Amino acid sequence: MVSFSAVGKRYPGGQEALKSVSFSLEAGELAFVTGRSGAGKSTLLKLIPAVERPTSGSVIVNGQNVGALKRAALPYLRRNIGVVFQDQKLLYDRNVFDIVMLPLAFSGQPPKEAARRARAALDKVGLLAREKSNPIQLSGGEQQRLAIARAVVNRPAVLIGDEPTANLDAESAALILDVFVGFNQVGVTVLIATHDQGLIGRYGKRVLRLEGGLIA
Repeated sequence: MVSFSAVGKRYPGGQEALKSVSFSLEAGELAFVTGRSGAGKSTLLKLIPAVERPTSGSVIVNGQNVGALKRAALPYLRRNIGVVFQDQKLLYDRNVFDIVMLPLAFSGQPPKEAARRARAALDKVGLLAREKSNPIQLSGGEQQRLAIARAVVNRPAVLIGDEPTANLDAESAALILDVFVGFNQVGVTVLIATHDQGLIGRYGKRVLRLEGGLIA
């Protein structure tokens, strides 16, 4: 499903974020990426939906070499990949329901089907009763669950989270990871970057540990 082969990433100015990283993530697998700040976790995740492109090596997602895709093909790639960032990038001039509807509008879903999917996604993360709320009225954990609903509403095969539990209390963080695990249990391939060793230890899943851009 996701395969990195000798992937390197160098930013302008010479910063080498990743160095010959290789691993494979099977369809339906859940794994964690961990490491200190600056180890390359965020860069690794951004290569999957082609937010960043590799400097060397190849990133294959569902049979596609994403680093070689033309710009016009990227929206089609990204419909199949849900992304949850530490900074949720929510729109505060829309309510919860409208925020989850946005990806469906971009993908051309008929309004009635889009509304059904949006409410199903909100129900899955426990926010259906808050659909008319503005994000500013939600707690930090609820905002992160809203970001997850938005990420999965197009039913992606791959779901990635970049420090999705950062800045949350322990109880909220555990609830967020449980949501990711729930999607994995119905067949979604999940990759989560986190430095929280306690949370990682709860699940007994594979851990990719980055040190200085290398898998340790």
